[in-house]
Amino acid sequence: MLLVFYACANRGQGPQGGAKDEVPPRFVKSTPREKSVNVKDGKIEIEFDENVNLKDISKNVIISPPQRINPEITSYGRKVNVRFDDSLQSNTTYSIDFGNAIVDNNEGNILKNYVFSFATGNEIDTMQIAGTLLNAEDLNPLQGITVGIHDDLSDSAFLKKPFLRIARTDEQGRFTVSNVRNGIYRVFALNDLNRDYFLQKGEALAFDEKSFQTGMENITRPDTVWKDSITVDTIRFVPAIRYLPDDVVLRYFKDDYKRQYLAKSERPEPHLIKMFFNTSAEKLPEIRPLNVNWDKSVLLQKNQRLDSLTYWLTDSALIKTDTITLEVKYLKTDSLFKLQPQTDTIKFVMKKPAKKPSATGKKKEFLDIQTNLSPQFDVYKPVMLSFQVPVKSYEIEKIHLSQLVDTVLTPIQFVLEKKDSIGMNFQINHKWIPETTYQLLIDSAAFTSVYNLHSDNLKNELKIKSLDQYSGLKLLLANYDSTAILQVVNKDDKLTRTAPVLKGGTKVEYLEPGDYYLRMFLDRNGNGKWDPGNYFEKRQPESVYYYEKKLTLIKNWEFEETWDHTALPLLKQKPQELKKSDQQKPNNQ
Repeated sequence: MLLVFYACANRGQGPQGGAKDEVPPRFVKSTPREKSVNVKDGKIEIEFDENVNLKDISKNVIISPPQRINPEITSYGRKVNVRFDDSLQSNTTYSIDFGNAIVDNNEGNILKNYVFSFATGNEIDTMQIAGTLLNAEDLNPLQGITVGIHDDLSDSAFLKKPFLRIARTDEQGRFTVSNVRNGIYRVFALNDLNRDYFLQKGEALAFDEKSFQTGMENITRPDTVWKDSITVDTIRFVPAIRYLPDDVVLRYFKDDYKRQYLAKSERPEPHLIKMFFNTSAEKLPEIRPLNVNWDKSVLLQKNQRLDSLTYWLTDSALIKTDTITLEVKYLKTDSLFKLQPQTDTIKFVMKKPAKKPSATGKKKEFLDIQTNLSPQFDVYKPVMLSFQVPVKSYEIEKIHLSQLVDTVLTPIQFVLEKKDSIGMNFQINHKWIPETTYQLLIDSAAFTSVYNLHSDNLKNELKIKSLDQYSGLKLLLANYDSTAILQVVNKDDKLTRTAPVLKGGTKVEYLEPGDYYLRMFLDRNGNGKWDPGNYFEKRQPESVYYYEKKLTLIKNWEFEETWDHTALPLLKQKPQELKKSDQQKPNNQ
């Protein structure tokens, strides 16, 4: 009794809990057994060596062939149970890829990529199709996207039939479609928003025009034996099987298709009417006022896509009209995804302005001028003048640009360019001399708005940067392509400069010193911007390439390099420090 009492009192003796458990659950047995054939019942019980939980089932678990109704997957104690609600297909291999769903109950250690398979026929299909999914625009790997295969090689299969077998991409964009029957297949990727396992308009995707024959070959692979966690004992070469294809590369994109409809219409101010459409249009809507006459009393501000329209009312009677009713005719996408004429009658009601606190003295209101001026001004930039409302008129003789020469301001010539049809943006062009000081002086009432507000005077001094403060680069494309457009990106993969690639070499000047990377795309349609693909038009996204090295540019130095964009496989081009795994939402959310 004394010994027992001593042992209980002396807590420093005996077991202290040991090292933290870092071992994932281990498979013990299952009913039916793994890789069983001629299975008829859709009930599966899998037992492990410790209590387990299931984490993020919808995100982690992939079942092939894909199920119309998801099986019920539960855990209790050491067991995981799967019950299929759909009838099992005959002569079919089923695989349940648990991904990272199975964890132990105590420490949450993950049993990674555990796959349970069985067959309803006489044999288990064992072939595999593997590869990588990349974002077509920036070559980042994509995680969480469904990849599926079809043995129907027609283009219509992707539009009408569910996938035969599926997988989901990991954080490196890798996928492996397992338990495939030997044959010829096409491979697709799909952000399957409604879980029907075939393409609907508006869903992001990737496709390859080629078909792939499954196969296998015997290889030897290195097998490392470790003395401990950091010391290698021996490296052996052991026989293994390589399943083919294992190098499929898919370029993922969302096409520029969107349903066309009028998304929003409003009158935020008495003098403004705004309309927003869901996507770009080829022509403007037809507008007919029903209760007012606004001929020659409206200015239209539009963007290049014609999906954001602002109508500026310039007549005081119109502005004071409480309700303006318009008939708007435009094209709208119907349920069959076809554009059909649509006519809406819209009432634009003037909102009552908020009451402003009274002031003893009313301050004179001016037309505000916004500029991009700074004391240290870039040698390649024009001066930008922006206004919040359209400008009706301006007097160029009230705008003065002077150069400081031997402490004396000397007037110089410049060009004033109107940048839009209604006069909200202007540009002052002049060839700046580095390390020179200039003064911009704008007299009062130089600009007058359509609401008869005048600009106040403005005075700014700007010092042009020295050329020694810039870096530059010159790139020669070894395999010249006349459609190539060079893009200079920063360490965050953000676009800094763009220039068409020239046969004799492409110069990019006036770059701030620092680290840069080069990206390039082939502008096949000549519109000056990267374009996604379109499966319905059988068009792949425009090809994108990365120069594999980082460029560190220093002051007063021009970096020269020759680039063969075809020398490296696409997977090895993008510098590792730029790669970001784009996590996607689970397909059922």
